[in-house]
Amino acid sequence: MANGPKHLHKIEKSTTRIQDDRIVLPDIVLPPETPSELVAIADMAELFGITHRTLHFYEEKGLIGASRIGLMRVYGQTDVARMAVINTCREVGMPISVIQDLFEHLTTAQSKAEANGLLEEALMTRRRELTASLSTIHRQMQQVNALLANEDTALSGRSTLKRQNADLSDVEHRCLQLMAEGYTTSRIAKTFELKIDEVTAIENGLIEKIGAHNRFQAIAKAVLLGMIAS
Repeated sequence: MANGPKHLHKIEKSTTRIQDDRIVLPDIVLPPETPSELVAIADMAELFGITHRTLHFYEEKGLIGASRIGLMRVYGQTDVARMAVINTCREVGMPISVIQDLFEHLTTAQSKAEANGLLEEALMTRRRELTASLSTIHRQMQQVNALLANEDTALSGRSTLKRQNADLSDVEHRCLQLMAEGYTTSRIAKTFELKIDEVTAIENGLIEKIGAHNRFQAIAKAVLLGMIAS
């Protein structure tokens, strides 16, 4: 460390980040034992549990900027603080583009309170996104549960369904497979060179044989019971 000051004049900036050291950053707790001087890239990566490649990526996006002392890449205290903000945002799944926007907005902050408010606003937006995702997942789980509500009965009657499967004609079995592949009724009609109402009748017959209530449930049960490949 005694040689540090002698090398300060050799520091060369290698990357331009969003704005400069004058940016006001929100209050984010830094990792324990954070060095109080320049931080080498290896130490920076270890502090935040990331890779050198990730640091390079953040540099390319203009979020942080490295300097050089000879061949060694180093980061100043402002970049350590910026990295703490980035890490906090990434841990909650915030996209890079949103983090870039946040830093752009932080360049207009005149105080810590204003910077904290901008971060809080970004986090609240992310919370709304996660809440919406949870609602979607909950709805999808309900749909899956509805499909599998009669799973025990279906499994106990597997042999009956296998017999039903054996009773399917080649056209019916092919129609069922195409339904599972996402073909619409009209597209299946074109494939078989049949009228749409003829294919509709085939599909309705399949739904009844499988013991389903609709097209989607018939496909799900057919896959579950091995009648067609998933």
